[in-house]
Amino acid sequence: MMLATFAVACLVVSPAFAGQNDDARFRVGVTGGTLGIGPEVAYRLNDRLGVRANATFLSVSHSFDSDGLNYDGNVKLGSGGVMLDVFPFKGGFRISGGVRINGNKAHAIARPSNSNGSYTIGLNTYTATEIGTLRADTELNDVAPILTVGYGGGTSSGFTFGVEAGALFQGGIRIKPLTYTGAITGAARDRLLADLERERASVQDDIDDYKVYPVVQISVGYRF
Repeated sequence: MMLATFAVACLVVSPAFAGQNDDARFRVGVTGGTLGIGPEVAYRLNDRLGVRANATFLSVSHSFDSDGLNYDGNVKLGSGGVMLDVFPFKGGFRISGGVRINGNKAHAIARPSNSNGSYTIGLNTYTATEIGTLRADTELNDVAPILTVGYGGGTSSGFTFGVEAGALFQGGIRIKPLTYTGAITGAARDRLLADLERERASVQDDIDDYKVYPVVQISVGYRF
């Protein structure tokens, strides 16, 4: 529903640019949004087709709880790719598809779950010395398809404004085995490893549904 409304808005704006006859095909600019912020270049092949490439970066911090543990998380967005822009009405409205090299990654550091500095993992409690630093890292598919609809302007030279919305099909986010830096040995270590695997599975279950990443980007640039 949101994409349909967005497409209609783009169609309303497009006719104002459809009649312009300037033949400015190159555009350079900056894009920013949920993919991050970075440079963008584009070339309009003809009235109906164009190609576009950009690279985006951003770092975001976020705290969350999972199965009784408190985490301080950090997400580092870093991706780049190429898109084919289709302008079905020869104006500014476009339907775009392509692929991105997906360098997005995240990690989280667990904080003690008790005021005395201990960690409760599964059914067991461990001291801060035994755990040290408890860390969770993620991994994603290296390549992800992307599909958006938006507005990219016509072919007139000068400053331009663009906007698009859609989805990055990144697949499931995978939680790597949790790591710790503490000193623990013997049977206690075996118990901890089993608890950490249960904790990893719990965090994995919390994020299993996040296989599609929403894309909303705004761009400004100059066409020549």
